[in-house]
Amino acid sequence: MRRVIAAFGCLLVESREVLRLELILYRDAAGFVVLRDSWNDLLCRSRCDTIFLTWEWQTTWWRHIGARLGDLYLLAARLDGRLVGILPLYLTHEATGRTLQVVGCIEVSDYLDLIVEAGEEDAVYEAFLAWLAGPDAPAWDLLDLCNQLAGSLAHVRLPEMARGLGWQADVVQEDVCPVIDLPGDGADGGADGGADGWEAYLACLDKKQRHEIRRKLRRIEREAPDARVHLIGDGDDLDAALDRFIALHRLSSPDKDAFMTAEMQEFFHAIARVMADKGWLYLAFLEIAGQAVASYFCFDYGDEILVYNSGYDPESNAQLSPGWVLLSRLIQCAIARGRKRFDFLQGDEDYKHRFGGVDTLVYRTLIRRITN
Repeated sequence: MRRVIAAFGCLLVESREVLRLELILYRDAAGFVVLRDSWNDLLCRSRCDTIFLTWEWQTTWWRHIGARLGDLYLLAARLDGRLVGILPLYLTHEATGRTLQVVGCIEVSDYLDLIVEAGEEDAVYEAFLAWLAGPDAPAWDLLDLCNQLAGSLAHVRLPEMARGLGWQADVVQEDVCPVIDLPGDGADGGADGGADGWEAYLACLDKKQRHEIRRKLRRIEREAPDARVHLIGDGDDLDAALDRFIALHRLSSPDKDAFMTAEMQEFFHAIARVMADKGWLYLAFLEIAGQAVASYFCFDYGDEILVYNSGYDPESNAQLSPGWVLLSRLIQCAIARGRKRFDFLQGDEDYKHRFGGVDTLVYRTLIRRITN
């Protein structure tokens, strides 16, 4: 394990005590092991606790995707010994220059950020910028912080501080994530529970959309009474379920077929195993006559369901709208489980808004180092 300790003399005065913030740099994946026990605890104390910043997601992404893209620069910020920041970065060398990015910043992570204890952002950002300007940082041309949640301070405070160093800093809206705020319900959490909350949810929709959902649910009940939602659990063969999901995903469209390369299939299998072990996987199929015809690959994290990816067979029971039916049942199940939000993640596809999703913004912060 390659580790460098960089203390920048960042002194904070608090109740007459002088607190010292230091950065510890890990240059290989052994740093993930060192930080494992405290990583998710810090994430819970940050403003942006998302599954894509958990130790489990970050390490799996790095092992299967990131390690072949660039060099790891994993920074831990400690304030008088207390972990207050984790800045997971990797450096790529492109024809356009040398770019530092957050671990996870390619294709498959919808939300990312620098992980900082709420209230300590300015101190950590100041030390981070000092490191970037100093001799311990690698030579870099661009700091690219993608997929930042609206609640993050990184796209607010970091650009201001970087401009103070004479660097160029730009913040752009990268995408939107439609989100449904779910009504509460006291049901038992089953796939068919949550009747009161379900009706409250439907009441919030446009009248035409509410009618359309009810019509599609009645039709499948009438024409395919054996249709059922299968939530993958401990008794299922997870790898076989992933193979079914991947097959449906690839059938959905040419773009999805091209996306699901052999390397991406390996990542999906790996992340599904890791998430299932933590109880965060929410993989569902709609089956008709025992055949899976639609699937949603989701996560159940904190108080929300995150809709990560989907697949369906366009030539199987298309007249029954299996994708819409399954999504309706998953929203109903989320309400029954007492979840507060149903997050469609990145993309402004029309169906997300028709199901009641309201856009939340995702930002990208670009800092360019300007030298004389």
